[in-house]
Amino acid sequence: MAPETVKLEIFRYQPDKSDEPTFQTYEVPFNEEWVILDAINHIKDNIDGTLSHRWSCRMGVCGSCGMMVNGTPTLTCGSYLSEHLPGPIRIEPMAHFPVIRDLVVDIEPFLKNLQAVQPWIIREDEGDLSEEYRQTPAQHEAFRQFSLCINCTLCYAACPVFGRDQSFIGPAAIALGQRYNLDSRDEGNDKRADVLASHEGIWDCTFVGDCSRVCPAHVDPAAAIQQAKVINTVDWFKRLVLPKGK
Repeated sequence: MAPETVKLEIFRYQPDKSDEPTFQTYEVPFNEEWVILDAINHIKDNIDGTLSHRWSCRMGVCGSCGMMVNGTPTLTCGSYLSEHLPGPIRIEPMAHFPVIRDLVVDIEPFLKNLQAVQPWIIREDEGDLSEEYRQTPAQHEAFRQFSLCINCTLCYAACPVFGRDQSFIGPAAIALGQRYNLDSRDEGNDKRADVLASHEGIWDCTFVGDCSRVCPAHVDPAAAIQQAKVINTVDWFKRLVLPKGK
């Protein structure tokens, strides 16, 4: 029998009022059709207007409503209240990122790392920009799943390496860099190598795999990192044994 209400224990941090975070418990109506984001929005709209959180599309596309739900990085627009009964449900900001206020975190470290891997097609000679660069289905399939990333940063909140060392480039940024390295239209592999193949890049990953397990888009960043390690190792041996330019 479904309960009439469910309790949410929500992380509160208001730097203008206190230096220390607290948890505040709210009781909301239980609705089988509600996702956790619906319950948080209900609190914001009807119980406590001071609560701060991010959300946008409510369709699992924008990635902005990621939070820790009972200790697990979760898109709150895709997780139903019914999946967490009987409660209480603990809601916290994304792990490993600085908290700005309540459930809102600063994702600047991720954005900086994303920019560093140059996640766009690089051509040595751009030539006629109207020219088509066609691909076979197999060429497209080589990178397709890595292109599904929605930049939600759940993988960063799940990654113990990023939690320990903020200089680690991180799963999503590396996977997106690898996505373009695998693209037959791209010629920027060498330009990304200094970042991706650095100690702070692929070699800092210990292959725990939590990044892939929490991805709401079913991207496998752990696989992208291991692929990059193999390709980088092969390239290193080629440079070592083959004449320059071969």
